[in-house]
Amino acid sequence: MKYNHIFIDLDRTLYDFDKSTRETFLELFEKFNLKENGVHDFEAFLNLYNKNNIELWDQYRNGEITKKFLNVHRFHISLLHFGIDDRAFAGRFASDYLLISPLKKALFPEVNDILKYLKKKYSLHIITNGFEEVQRTKIKANNLDQFFKTVTTSEEAEAKKPKKEIFLYALKKAGAGPEESLMIGDDYEVDILGAKSVGMDQMLFSQNGTDPSWSCTYIIRNWPEIKAVL
Repeated sequence: MKYNHIFIDLDRTLYDFDKSTRETFLELFEKFNLKENGVHDFEAFLNLYNKNNIELWDQYRNGEITKKFLNVHRFHISLLHFGIDDRAFAGRFASDYLLISPLKKALFPEVNDILKYLKKKYSLHIITNGFEEVQRTKIKANNLDQFFKTVTTSEEAEAKKPKKEIFLYALKKAGAGPEESLMIGDDYEVDILGAKSVGMDQMLFSQNGTDPSWSCTYIIRNWPEIKAVL
């Protein structure tokens, strides 16, 4: 298949979101004196937050809650578990998290080399569900803007993956047709099925195996494997 445009997800595909989150939480754990305030187990706090964050993001993608509510509530309910019932405190924690986390350098190994390789052959684009200001900062801080011709966020498109509207918006913005485009992402339901719904080929970036029921055009387990396809 001859492609002209490659669309790539950001978090957990190009960018090690979990590494960035851990580093940011370690920094904020000290800054906000969480141990002295009753959060004695850092790992338990981080794991609880990750669980709450995933559940709330699902609600946000489905339009059930707002961005503002999501941003504070994921921290509030996690802190509440440890006896800190202070939404203003959670709000300050949330604000600092959004300021610090996107500045972390956390690209997956070989990402820069592979993007240099791909840029010689294709027009590269990003499609991401992350918050507009956070994702733009993250892209710039990690020097990704040198590789990508367009960046489409869910806030800009007013639609979140896997809805087809965000993919159609990104294709139009890039001046690309679905038949000449490939979507690369780590989330089968969000990235792969979303791209498939508009007729784009798909490449699943899966470091942790796949489900036998999953069907996509290509599967890679690390970035160097992409050279066997593109």
